[in-house]
Parts: sequence; C-alpha cells; structure tokens
Amino acid sequence: MTGIPLIPGRGGLLSPSALQVRYERSFIIDLKLISTSLVRDRIRQFVFSDFFETKHLQYLPDFRPMGATQIFYRFTLEEHLICIEVTGQIIKFVRVLPKPDI
Repeated sequence: MTGIPLIPGRGGLLSPSALQVRYERSFIIDLKLISTSLVRDRIRQFVFSDFFETKHLQYLPDFRPMGATQIFYRFTLEEHLICIEVTGQIIKFVRVLPKPDI
C-alpha cells in the first residue's frame, strides 16, 4: 500500500493479536449510538473479536493516518470511520462515526 507509513513492530508491521487493545469511553458511546442494530452488531463483532485475527493493521479497509500524525489512524467498516490511536504496544479505539457523504 503506497503512501501509508509502516508502523514499527515485528517484521515492520503491527499485528493486533500481539498488542494490548483498549477502548476509549467515546468509542463505546459512539458504538451505542449507531441506530441500525445490524451495523452496530457487525462493528461490535469486528472490534471485540475479529480484529484480533487481523494479520497487520495496514490490511484494514481504507487504513490510513489521520493528517500528519504517526499516532492516529482510521479505517472504514460498514460505512463508518473507526479511529484508533497506536502508541507503543497499545492500540486504543477512540471513535466510530458515520462516514460523511461527499
């Protein structure tokens, strides 16, 4: 994937299964506010279970850094943007927001 800096870790990339994962209160609140239960359940299934089977963060759909930062990244799931913070060996889910119409 061009344009996406590699995140340092084993083999140059991070694997979620080898890291500590946390969930910001704002993420949990956003998740509860998703009105469609099917979408909410799919996102919940992914972030609390399937995410840990992801081989590398860069393989997440539409994965890219947010701005010039090397800490905050986003990816797309079920027409929602999911923001994560990557610091050291910790991945923190920060927000989940509807993808804006462009």
